[in-house]
Amino acid sequence: MATYTKDPGAPSAAYLDFWRERHLCTLTTPRPDGSPHVVPVGVTYDPEAGLARVIASKTSRKVVNVLAAGSEGARVAVCQVDGRRWATLEGRAVVRSEPERVAEAERRYAERYERTPSPNPSRVVIEIDLTRAMGNI
Repeated sequence: MATYTKDPGAPSAAYLDFWRERHLCTLTTPRPDGSPHVVPVGVTYDPEAGLARVIASKTSRKVVNVLAAGSEGARVAVCQVDGRRWATLEGRAVVRSEPERVAEAERRYAERYERTPSPNPSRVVIEIDLTRAMGNI
């Protein structure tokens, strides 16, 4: 295993393979008071676009936290762990509601987690513009 910090747009094969495996992840967002809010989520990683995506209901606390950060977005992290292997992606998150963006996030979620998300007319996608990739793979 190798611990590293890298450009999230150029992951190693092992790092990318780990993000293709089915793992529950966490998303950490800042609350308005600055304290961290950590919740379990499904995450997809798209190094070509430099994005990680999380589907969510527009009324969820994680979405409210990202929106509260303003138009520049919130600094967030997503992480997954499997024994001693772990990977974290960091970046700036914004909330998108455009149907094509939500559909793309749902498609990627279904591919990674091998199940179609249940219908949700209030669904949005948290898109994280990635700035850092770290891990022990």
